[in-house]
Amino acid sequence: MDKNVIQTRNAPDPIGPYSQGVLAGNMLFISGQIAINPATGNVEAKDAIDETHQVMHNLKAILAAANLNFNHVAKTTIFLSDMALFPSVNEVYGKYFNGHFPARETVAVKGLPKNVNVEISMIAVTPPPAKV
Repeated sequence: MDKNVIQTRNAPDPIGPYSQGVLAGNMLFISGQIAINPATGNVEAKDAIDETHQVMHNLKAILAAANLNFNHVAKTTIFLSDMALFPSVNEVYGKYFNGHFPARETVAVKGLPKNVNVEISMIAVTPPPAKV
């Protein structure tokens, strides 16, 4: 199976030995994104709501680099520093989809990179080739 690395300047550079995304067959696997501003390389978000918006912008940029969008997302995983953040993160997250929500799990973890509160990974599916 062929796999292609997806990399864009519009999302943060990886902070470890991993790729922003990997396209394998018709599936795009996007590494967990945190609220790093790709222009500065810093976390500038003031709270979990701001973090979630930045994370979703980062994910959108990686999807776009593979010519995809949130409509192509089949599965997400949300990691939170505290499950008490769930309602506010869930509200922001939901605004990025048009009602066809992907499958998802949300878990609270002991810690996240750079002491952020939110990390989200995604799996998207490319559309089938056009029929001639």
